[in-house]
Parts: sequence; structure tokens; C-alpha cells
Amino acid sequence: MNYYKLIKNELIDNEINKRVKDYSKNKYELEKYYNVGKLLSEAGKHYGEGIIKEYSAKLKQDIDKKYSVRYLFDIRKLYVFLKVHPMGAQLTMSHYRLLFSIKNKEEVNYYIDQVSKKCLSKRQLEMLIKSHAYERLPKSTKQKLINKEETKLPDLVPNPIMIRNKNNYEIISEKILMKIIMENIPSFLKELGSGFTFIDNEYKIKVGNNYNYIDLLLFNIEYNCYVVIELKVTGLKKEHIGQIQVYMNYIDNKLKKYYQDKTIGIIVTKKDNKFIMEYCSDPRILNREYEII
Repeated sequence: MNYYKLIKNELIDNEINKRVKDYSKNKYELEKYYNVGKLLSEAGKHYGEGIIKEYSAKLKQDIDKKYSVRYLFDIRKLYVFLKVHPMGAQLTMSHYRLLFSIKNKEEVNYYIDQVSKKCLSKRQLEMLIKSHAYERLPKSTKQKLINKEETKLPDLVPNPIMIRNKNNYEIISEKILMKIIMENIPSFLKELGSGFTFIDNEYKIKVGNNYNYIDLLLFNIEYNCYVVIELKVTGLKKEHIGQIQVYMNYIDNKLKKYYQDKTIGIIVTKKDNKFIMEYCSDPRILNREYEII
């Protein structure tokens, strides 16, 4: 079998397609690379690993200089990779090359799903991987993803939450923590997960004759609910639960419409406290640590 001729024809077809079609380019290219990867794998078994170097020299001359030895090895890796993992919408060869080194199948599938749902660029996926987004998901969430169970908003908020200290504040009080978040609110919303929108900080409410201030009031479009966030630079204390519960009930009574889901509360603390959370009877309240980076 003339493996080189078959590989060359597949790659030429792909190059022509990229110039002519504007739709399904990624999928078409990946399908071609899958076929080429399979041929490279079979050629390697017949002629040894050195055949890739020989093919690379010919392809760079016949088609394009980008078909280096390393690139052909990556195309072969893609073939092996796609036999195990799905071909996700929106993913390109550049996305998949970032995923090759990840050994955990469920972690890979999580990142493929994130790219497909959020149309992440290669750079955005790279940042997501570097932030250890999958590793920071709760164990219960990972199990739900494995079992393909429905996930809700509290399942997908990472722990810890990474907060960027762009101006390098040294002493972190609650006011400074708020300032850091507000200086880069888009980054903080993305860190929380999908669909979060900002409403206000220090949101003023009146409980009886007293005024209180909610640190952050958000809304999640995907889950159709308000989200109350309280910031604490200490560990979680039992009184924090009572405080946020009052705020959540207030939002449910005063702002929430009948077609919206109940408010979620997130207490962001320096240190979480699983013992206190064990006795919290409201599943809408979650405690997450923060980490300043």
C-alpha cells in the first residue's frame, strides 16, 4: 500500500476545503487528520518510526512547510486520542494538542465540554487548564459528571475561587478583598462559572428598622436565579450562615419573580469549614475558599 500517496491526498483535500468552505471547517479538518493519523500509525508499523521523518520531508516540499515531524506525530496522537474521546464541537487541532498530556479521561471530557459550550479559544482553554479548573471542582460534582447526572449551579462553583490581585495589595481586609474583585469583576465572574452577571456591590437592603449591605449581588442567566455573595477574610463561622440566609430570603421576597428559581448563597472565606456545613440544612448555601493570586 502506498501510504504516502494516501496521506498526501487527504492533506491536499483538507487544504482545498479550508479555502472553499466556511462551515464545519474544524470537523472536516479533524476527520481528515484522523484518517491521516490512522495511515501514519499503520505506516509506522510496516516501516518503523523513521517513516514519519521521511514523509515530513516530502510533505513540506509537496504541500506546506507546516507538516513537520512533530506535527505529524501530533496528527497520529490525535488519531489515538479520538478513539477514546469525543470529537467536540468548536475544537480545533490546536485545542486537542493542549489536551494530549492530560491522562484523566473525565478531565479531558470536561475541558472538551467547556470549549464546546463556551466557544473557548485555544488561549482561553490553556488558561482554564493552567488554573486547574477541573481539579477544583467538588468531588460530588466530578462524580455527577462521570455518571452523566444533571448539575446545578452550586455544583460548578470551584473551590478554591482564584482572585487576581492585580495591584499587589499586601494586607487583605474585607474592604480590600472587595476592591480587588471590583477592579477585575469580569475575571471574577468567569472564575465562578458560566452565566454570572453583576448587579451591584454593597447592595442596600432594609431588614426591619436596620439597613444591611450585601457584599455582591449577582444573577445567573443559565440557572435563572439571584446569587448573594458574602466575603469573609476569616474561616467560616456559624453566624455567617444565618447572615446570608437572611439576605437570600430578602432577595426571594423582594426581587425574585415567580418564574425565577430561589436565590443561591455563596460564602467566600479564607478557610472553609466542612463541619459547620454538615449542619447547614439549606442546600442553596455553599462555602468556598478564596485564594489570592
